[in-house]
Amino acid sequence: MDSRPVYTMQIMQIAGRMPDMERLVAPDASVRRVASICGSSIEVDINARDGNILEYAHKINACILGQAAASIVARNIVGTPGDEMRRLRMQMERMLKNGGEAPAGRWRELEYLSPVRDFAPRHASTLLVFDAVVACLDMIDARKPKIMGTENPKDAGEEKPGADG
Repeated sequence: MDSRPVYTMQIMQIAGRMPDMERLVAPDASVRRVASICGSSIEVDINARDGNILEYAHKINACILGQAAASIVARNIVGTPGDEMRRLRMQMERMLKNGGEAPAGRWRELEYLSPVRDFAPRHASTLLVFDAVVACLDMIDARKPKIMGTENPKDAGEEKPGADG
C-alpha cells in the first residue's frame, strides 16, 4: 500500500500546467467520457494520420487528479503513435488497479498519480483522458477501409472493363 497522499503539491502543479487549448474545428474523432462515480467529464478531439496523433484538444471538467492526467497527456500526445497511447492506457490501468510500474520516458510524470491506486473511487477520473483518447483512436480505425484479399475497396461493387467478354 502506497502511504503517500493523493493530492500532492506535484499533482496540483501538474494540473496547473494544463495548456490552454481550443477544440479542434474538424477533428477526425471526438469523444465525450464521464466518470459516473464522481461526474468528472472530458471531451477529446483528435486528428491523426498514418497512425500518429497530429492534433489534440480537450474540454475537461474533472477533479485535480483527472486534470493532472489530462495535463500530462495534452503536453505529450502530439506526434505519439496510436498504439503507444493504447499501451499507455493499459499501463495506467495496471499501475492503478494492479500495482504495476508507472510509465517512463516522456510519460514519467504519470508516476505522481501512483498513490491513486489506494483510492479505487478515483481510478475512473484518473483514467478518463486515456479512455477518451483510445475511444477516439478506435473511431478513426473503424473508418479505415478494410482491404480483403487483393481487391481495392474503391473498386468493390463496380464492374471491371472487359468483364462482358
